[in-house]
Amino acid sequence: MKLMRHGPPGQERPALLDAEGVLRDLTGVIGDLRAEQLTPAGLAALRRLDPAQLPRVAQPGRIGLPWAGCGKFVAIGLNYADHAAEASLPVPLEPVIFMKATSCMVGAHDDVVLPQGSRKSDWEVELGVVIGSRARYVDEASALQHVAGYCVVNDLSEREYQLERGGTWDKGKSCDTFGPVGPWLVTADEVPDPQALDLWLDVNGRRFQTGSTRTMVFGVAALVAYVSRFMTLNPGDLIITGTPPGVGLGVKPQPVFLQPGDLMQLGISGLGEQRQRVHAWDAARLGD
Repeated sequence: MKLMRHGPPGQERPALLDAEGVLRDLTGVIGDLRAEQLTPAGLAALRRLDPAQLPRVAQPGRIGLPWAGCGKFVAIGLNYADHAAEASLPVPLEPVIFMKATSCMVGAHDDVVLPQGSRKSDWEVELGVVIGSRARYVDEASALQHVAGYCVVNDLSEREYQLERGGTWDKGKSCDTFGPVGPWLVTADEVPDPQALDLWLDVNGRRFQTGSTRTMVFGVAALVAYVSRFMTLNPGDLIITGTPPGVGLGVKPQPVFLQPGDLMQLGISGLGEQRQRVHAWDAARLGD
C-alpha cells in the first residue's frame, strides 16, 4: 500500500493510493493515519479494505507528512563509503547515530526555509525506514519484521552549524523545515529488497546525487538491529539511513550550498518524488 495524508497543516486527512493510481479517502475508516495504524494489526486491517469502495479524493491539495505522531527521528551518518570519502572522513566501524528533532518534519513538497544567518545549508536524499512494531535488542535476522514501510526523506543540513559550531551534529540537522518526508509511506510488502533502491537529487535541474541503497555500509536490517540496542524503537519512529555522494559540501573545487529561490527535486525508485523551493528566513512561512 501507498499511504499518505493531505490537506492544510494541522488538518491533514488520511488516504491511500490504489493500484490504478487513484487516491482514496480513509477518513471514514481511521480518522487519521497514526502509529497504531502502522502496527501489523493496523496495516492488516487496512489491507482488508476494498479500495474501490472508498471515496475518491478529487483534489488533494497540499501533501502532508504521511503519518502523524512520529516519536523519534533517528539518523545515520556516513553510511555510504563514497559519501564519507567526499566528506574526507573515515568509513565508520559502527553506525554513526544522531537525532533530528521531529519539529523539523514537513510534507514532501513544502517550502524549505533557511535558518537565520545560514551560509552552508545542504541537501541529502535518504531512504527512510518507518517502524511498525516495538523493537528492543532485536537481531539482524528478524529486524525487517519490525518495519512498517519506507519513504523518501531529504535530510537537510546546515554544515556550519553541524561541523563548525562545536558539540554534536544535531544543531545543524534540526532546523525548522529540514526534514521533508514522503510523499507516501510505502508498506514493506511492496519493497521486497530495501537494498535495491535507486536514489537521486537535483538542484535547479542539475543532477547532484545518484546512488543506490546497495552501496550502504550498513544495510537496513543491520541498522534497525543496531539502533534497537541503544533505544527502544516504537511504531511510528523513523530511521533515515544515510546519503550517497553528491552533497553540496563535497562539490569540487568549491562547495555549493542552497540559496533562496533554489528548487530541489529528489526521489527513490518506487517510493515517489519530492519537490521543495528554498526561501530565506521568514517567520510567516513557519506559521509564526
